[in-house]
Amino acid sequence: MHASRFRPGFRSPSRRARGFTLVELMVVIVIIGLLATVVAINVMPSQDRAMAEKARADISVLEQAIETFRLENLSYPTTEQGLAALRQAPAGLARPERYRTGGYIRRLPDDPWGNPYQYRRPGRDGLPFEVFSLAADGAEGGEGDAADIGNWE
Repeated sequence: MHASRFRPGFRSPSRRARGFTLVELMVVIVIIGLLATVVAINVMPSQDRAMAEKARADISVLEQAIETFRLENLSYPTTEQGLAALRQAPAGLARPERYRTGGYIRRLPDDPWGNPYQYRRPGRDGLPFEVFSLAADGAEGGEGDAADIGNWE
């Protein structure tokens, strides 16, 4: 008998090193897929809610800037002047010297879906103006995640 056969850690030549079988690999891939699905199902609704809350926060900031514009310039921006009137003095102001140096907002944000916020004067339901996001679908109206988000809520 050869002495090396009794050394610790020695493998007999008849047993060869084995890799993973196809079945073992497939089981691992299926488990990873199931875990990824569970995580996606739980995370996606949270992301949608977070995007809607971000839009509401942006709209609130824009509302405050529009109200400040009105207080200093004695009227709201027109629909044609839009939200750009918060960054640069629009043409046709009755008292251009009253326009705040630097504007009323540092920059106009896009909504969380990458679209510009919308402005309309007068607004719906008797509001003097409305600021809104077209939400996930980028079109007016919609339901669920595609429902518009605005200062009328």
